[in-house]
Amino acid sequence: MQLQRLYSLTRKALDEYSMIKEGDRIAIGISGGKDSLALLYALAGLRRFYPVRYELEAITVNLGFDGFDTSKIAELCKSLDVNYTEIKTDIAEVVFDVRKESNPCSLCAKMRKGAFNEAAKKLGCNKSAYAHHRDDVIETALMSLIYEGHFYCFAPVTYLDRTDITLIRPLIYIDECDVVGFKNNYDLPILKNPCPADGKTKREYIKDLVKKLEHENPGFRDRMFNAVTNGILPNWVKTGNT
Repeated sequence: MQLQRLYSLTRKALDEYSMIKEGDRIAIGISGGKDSLALLYALAGLRRFYPVRYELEAITVNLGFDGFDTSKIAELCKSLDVNYTEIKTDIAEVVFDVRKESNPCSLCAKMRKGAFNEAAKKLGCNKSAYAHHRDDVIETALMSLIYEGHFYCFAPVTYLDRTDITLIRPLIYIDECDVVGFKNNYDLPILKNPCPADGKTKREYIKDLVKKLEHENPGFRDRMFNAVTNGILPNWVKTGNT
């Protein structure tokens, strides 16, 4: 994927779901993975020609794993004229050594989001941006059906009343394979996920299942995505330009 297509699909999501308003200050969660770095590129570049003005803050929550070096991410943010903040925590120690969680993802995510939102508020942000893409939408809806027995997916825009921050997801129209292509074309400084639970979650099972269903039923991914975005779910009603 080339940069112009990244801009185009990101702007489509921003416009159709009214994600950005004049004067917004947006915190981007930077994990070091391909998705968050693609989001950083997209929102940093769109500032030049988007019809409303907004500001960005890039934030990494360092979980405390050994060897997690964010220096190249800091350099990228500087080149894109985005202020970068790294929040160092002991989340890994708490989850794996102190609590010894057998299913660590839930607690880790809760603590990581708490640290991120706290940092975003201190930096004066009223919005935060997560890098969930089109495949995440499909997989989340399928996980909801299989494990919870109802049809649900996270929303493109969500107001978090506890923190007074609005969460946006600008990459929802971009396929993961396109993000991979963008990563390769632009040599993104990817940080390997140091978590020992990486690749061993229910989401990995669902990801493999989606691939199988698409192979056996061509068009499954498109139909699943359309089922989420057709407006039946109240949090997926388009509010902007279509």
